[in-house]
Amino acid sequence: MKKKGIAILGSTGSIGKQALEVIRQHGDLFELELLTARKNAGLLIEQAITYGPNAVVISDHALYGQVREALASYPVKVYAGEEAALEALEMENIDEVLLSIVGFAGLYPAIRSLELGHQLALANKESLVVAGEIITALSEKHHAPVIPVDSEHSAIFQCLAGERLSSVERIYLTASGGPFREKDRSEFPSITRQQALQHPNWSMGDKITIDSATLMNKGLEVIEARWLFNLQPEQIKVVIHPQSVVHSLVQFHDGSIKAQMGLPDMRLPILYALGYPERVPSDLPRFDFSDFPALTFSQPDFVKFRNLALAYEALDLGGNMPCILNAGNEVAVGAFLQERVLFTDIPVIIEQCMEEVPFVRHPELSEYTETDRVARKLAEAIVNQKRH
Repeated sequence: MKKKGIAILGSTGSIGKQALEVIRQHGDLFELELLTARKNAGLLIEQAITYGPNAVVISDHALYGQVREALASYPVKVYAGEEAALEALEMENIDEVLLSIVGFAGLYPAIRSLELGHQLALANKESLVVAGEIITALSEKHHAPVIPVDSEHSAIFQCLAGERLSSVERIYLTASGGPFREKDRSEFPSITRQQALQHPNWSMGDKITIDSATLMNKGLEVIEARWLFNLQPEQIKVVIHPQSVVHSLVQFHDGSIKAQMGLPDMRLPILYALGYPERVPSDLPRFDFSDFPALTFSQPDFVKFRNLALAYEALDLGGNMPCILNAGNEVAVGAFLQERVLFTDIPVIIEQCMEEVPFVRHPELSEYTETDRVARKLAEAIVNQKRH
């Protein structure tokens, strides 16, 4: 396998930190070219010193001096600003971009990576949720493959290796059900921030952990799967699987099913995406059937977890509706993490945004940006009205 030059956009987040672990363990296969962070200058400096990338970018201009001064004696180029991050992707030694920026902010880096022909290891589901048609068209036009990093989509991607998409009857995205799978709906208004951040199986960032608690994460994955695998909404199902061992399944039109299994460890799909098309040997912990004498599956509760139903509605409507859904969710989750709204307010805020933000059937990129702006403004206004 030829040594790959890797750029990690969002290196200080959960996925970025785990990706750096993977790269350190496989230094013979990967060369670190670029790290970017939004505001976490301290950790970015630490990562630059430890891992020695060619360049780093801190998005917040106010933190540029701190990063530059700290790295002055190291052979690391330092830049600042979101535009600088996009320009840094033009570095000639970059072969693959791991996009782990959270939320809508990942859209333009995804677009630029594909325009430059880079293989894109995608951990930012929102770029496909918001503008899946644009992302998939750019991938095809520039022959730049999109390799999913989400464990569920990685599983589907692996199950489809060597298969024809025309033979797929449906796919099943598995969900742990989060920390409130068995909690009665009547108790949801009293759910605290601390309770919602206690995911039973996965260690993730705060935003995605709350999304998992509301099942919005699974809803976003449904929309993402539609674009990644060119499927119709009715072909994408969600199944609750509390053990998080079966990462997802594909059912073919002959009735057979393929599943990808493994321990719940994000380093595995990260390694697969970085190494693709090769499968890289690793010493990651192995699954043992004796540790899991029973694997269970059940249907999701669309009433208790309203966000999942809203995601399917947005997918059915298409246009800019998934963009509205995503923007409303980002604001609502942020407000919940700041303890400004209740857990049960999150779907209410999203649904009101979906009802009131103007719908555009065939949006251009600029219209997605405007939709995001308008939806966020409305969602913030709704939050301010609630202020529990």
